[in-house]
Amino acid sequence: MPVETVPVTGWGRTAPSAARLIRPRTYEEARAAVRDCGTRGGIPRGLGRAYGDAAQNAGGTVFDMTGLDRIHVIDADAGTARCDAGVSLHRLMEVLLPLGWFVPVTPGTRQVTVGGAIGADIHGKNHHVSGSFSRHVASLDLLTADGSVRTVTPGSALFDATAGGMGLTGVILGATLHLLPVETSLMSVDTERASDLDDLMARLTATDHRYRYSVAWIDLLARGAATGRAVLTRGDHAPLDALPGRARRTPLAFRPGRLPAAPSFLPEGLLTRRTVGLFNDLWYRKAPRARTGELQKISAFFHPLDGVPHWNRVYGRGGFVQYQFVVRYGQEDALRRIVRRVSERRCPSFLAVLKRFGEADPGWLSFPLPGWTLALDVPAGLPGLGAFLDELDEEVAAAGGRVYLAKDSRLRPELLAAMYPRLADFRALRAELDPRGVFVSDLARRLNLQELS
Repeated sequence: MPVETVPVTGWGRTAPSAARLIRPRTYEEARAAVRDCGTRGGIPRGLGRAYGDAAQNAGGTVFDMTGLDRIHVIDADAGTARCDAGVSLHRLMEVLLPLGWFVPVTPGTRQVTVGGAIGADIHGKNHHVSGSFSRHVASLDLLTADGSVRTVTPGSALFDATAGGMGLTGVILGATLHLLPVETSLMSVDTERASDLDDLMARLTATDHRYRYSVAWIDLLARGAATGRAVLTRGDHAPLDALPGRARRTPLAFRPGRLPAAPSFLPEGLLTRRTVGLFNDLWYRKAPRARTGELQKISAFFHPLDGVPHWNRVYGRGGFVQYQFVVRYGQEDALRRIVRRVSERRCPSFLAVLKRFGEADPGWLSFPLPGWTLALDVPAGLPGLGAFLDELDEEVAAAGGRVYLAKDSRLRPELLAAMYPRLADFRALRAELDPRGVFVSDLARRLNLQELS
């Protein structure tokens, strides 16, 4: 296997570090890569869409798992697919949709590998109905630090540590997934505007149960009576009889669009409070007050930014921070305070979304809790950003909430145990499974995930 030392960074481009990159193509090559990863250990990496430092390992080894990219079996009777961990959700959609199946959970990008989806225990617009990705995993093959490959199934401690474990229990080599049957590759979408945060939460609470998928874009620069105004978008897979005649000829066609790539960087200072405020105002006002049953492509509904390659460059050379947290139901006042603080501080965020989570998932470090989750992007160079987000972390932790490790790049380690009560169990299992610390990342070092205390 070729080995090269390269700079590696997360999608936010905030903290690049150099590592030895190895790309195994078979289980045996993966075993050899783990055996020879060196004293700084190694961490598996998929398509690099973790925003922070979860798939980085400064001075160590990174295992590029995209070489394991085969779909082995699709069982139409059981509704399952068996594939390698390096297969992307995009590739699964290309293969599954023509057969009348869809992935059970997808985040805001389809450029995520199956291994990464399990390691981060990704969630989507359907968490209130379907839970996170790992809830739909029938089994997985895990290469552990001793070189053995274990078949891991739900309900075991190793599965619960691996789901959301950010690659720190071992290298996921393959998995069997439960699929979702669909009649078409189009979505039936309802769109409406909410005048403020309370209006938005009331609409979501009252009617989310009617939809499989639900998300709200929220204007975090709006202030006063308009604080938290939003555009609410919800829907489900369109049935065949909802399609016009011409579309019924190829109801399961998957043709995602693609726009020109973003430039290598945009001028610093382009994303100001003024420019983002103008964009947000335009986006809100152009949305319909209420529209039902609009047919949209799957790519437009789930992954609009995938149509713009390298969209993360729009924040300039300094990169950006995506901050995502969840607070439980009953802690709506904490959510209101945070939205108000972000609004008053005038953080220039135009990619901000609010969703409702359903039942918590069993992964010890899985992010979702029953409650409200808000994600926002802000330029990393914003003056005072670190101290401001530290204050929000304190507010989130005090409300019994947590931040999402797959997007984190700056959380203080002393808050981790309060946010993730099973942290001690995770550390203990890691110590037993990997006493030499073979699997390690920049995230693990920063948050002391490998320590017992």
